[in-house]
Amino acid sequence: MSTLLVVGGSGFIGREICRLAVRDGHDVRSVSRRGRPPTDAPWADAVSWTSADLFRPDAWRDRLVGVDVVVHSVGITEEVPGDGVTFERLNGDSAVITALESERAGVETFVFLSSAMKPPGARSAYLTAKRRAEAAIAGLDIALVTLRLGPVYGADQPHFSALVNTGLRLVDSVTPVADRLGEARPLPVEVVARAAYRSALDPDEPLLDVADIRRAGR
Repeated sequence: MSTLLVVGGSGFIGREICRLAVRDGHDVRSVSRRGRPPTDAPWADAVSWTSADLFRPDAWRDRLVGVDVVVHSVGITEEVPGDGVTFERLNGDSAVITALESERAGVETFVFLSSAMKPPGARSAYLTAKRRAEAAIAGLDIALVTLRLGPVYGADQPHFSALVNTGLRLVDSVTPVADRLGEARPLPVEVVARAAYRSALDPDEPLLDVADIRRAGR
């Protein structure tokens, strides 16, 4: 069994990754701003939750001790610059800091949930920050897996309205239409989480695009 640290484990995708790892008997830890998510699901009791500011590694560095795999699943689709919530910081800098700390701690594998596209209406900095993080961590002495996601839908999706979430689900269910979207194809959160989780345990491919994620997450 492995020890996994899911950074952003209380979030939309992170929670599902934690659930899968707990199901399979792994030692699962999470570091996120909110700590434990608001769920009474039994799997959550098996996760060691830590609430900490990712930009203060001294507050959570000890959580990396003995960890085999780190999954970075932090990301925002809307900015609040006055609170320091920007694409540059959350989508980019947080991944670079986490990867550097992981390398220093001797972690074997780092999985980064990146993006294939920016959400409609978002600044181009959304995607620029993800690509900058990819480039910054590429040379680290750690096995690296990057997943470039399209739009992700599912229950409790916090970034889209219920109408948009339903629309993404419908588009994905019509295969001839969805296949034409390429990297913009919607993906269910369960598929994304399974692809990230399996890549964490078996880092075969360094970069997974949307088609790869669909295949790995089946």
